[in-house]
Amino acid sequence: MGTLLIDRKDVELRREGDRLLVFEQGIRTGSVPVSHLQRIVIQNRAVLDTAILGVLVEHGVDLVVINPRRPQATARLTGSSHNDAGRRLTQYRYSLDNEWRQRWSMLLVWRKIKAQRLFLHRALASRPDLRHTLVKAIRNLDQRIDVLREESSPLRDRVCGIEGAAAAAYFKALTHLFPPSLEFTDRNRRPPRDPVNACLSLAYTLLHADAVLALQVAGLDPMLGFYHDMSFGRESLACDVIEPLRPRVDEWIWTLFRERALRSEDFSVTNGACLLNKAGRKTFYTSWEICAQPLRRALRRGASLLAKRFAEEAENEDNPTSV
Repeated sequence: MGTLLIDRKDVELRREGDRLLVFEQGIRTGSVPVSHLQRIVIQNRAVLDTAILGVLVEHGVDLVVINPRRPQATARLTGSSHNDAGRRLTQYRYSLDNEWRQRWSMLLVWRKIKAQRLFLHRALASRPDLRHTLVKAIRNLDQRIDVLREESSPLRDRVCGIEGAAAAAYFKALTHLFPPSLEFTDRNRRPPRDPVNACLSLAYTLLHADAVLALQVAGLDPMLGFYHDMSFGRESLACDVIEPLRPRVDEWIWTLFRERALRSEDFSVTNGACLLNKAGRKTFYTSWEICAQPLRRALRRGASLLAKRFAEEAENEDNPTSV
């Protein structure tokens, strides 16, 4: 099953052994073994038996509570992280190493721009009518990649500037891929004002939650990134690792609208915030579970490789060799 989604009002979850029971208006409507779950996503008002929290941590099930009007206020409960504190100590040391942070930032942005470029190339095959717009954006991204190649070790501020210029060109092209009726003219959030931005914000929030889980399981501190600076309450390393994956999410959202799986009538606007309605959420989350599988594998693989490097560094420091 993987993910249990709760998006109806007044749902109650209770524990019965190692099973979760779902009640609606006091009537039992379903149950699921905790061992079959990787995460529970709640996007509405729900009641949880406190005994559930312990069994979720015990089984390493991630609990994500999303406020659709304020995705940045997402709440999470994750299982216990890896017991090797040495890799986190090494991570802290690397966070103070400017040379490491520069190399990391350059590689991260290079991968992101390459992914943006790949998406636009695929879009061009489906939208030859937008050839001029898409080719112009692709050439702009090519120029940013060339700059990264020419500068062997650019400062992080310089890398941020390159990423910003690439993002501007990319999103300018991206807006042309969606019909004007969706009113997607730029990237906006807090709150999102159109259907495309509503989907982008929600998908990025879910991907970020998966990144936090992958990092914690690998024994890393999600708060301490290398490209994104430390900021109070922000999981900067999770922000780092999802950057190259964002264009894959963008392409998935474009496909949902292109194939008319999602339409304007699947959204409503309240106080300036555009939100998925009940039918839209069902389509979104059903499709997201398919889209998210390779993204989660990529996050777990990346977190594991990074943790392995830090663990090896920590082990070398504990067991120095004489020269």
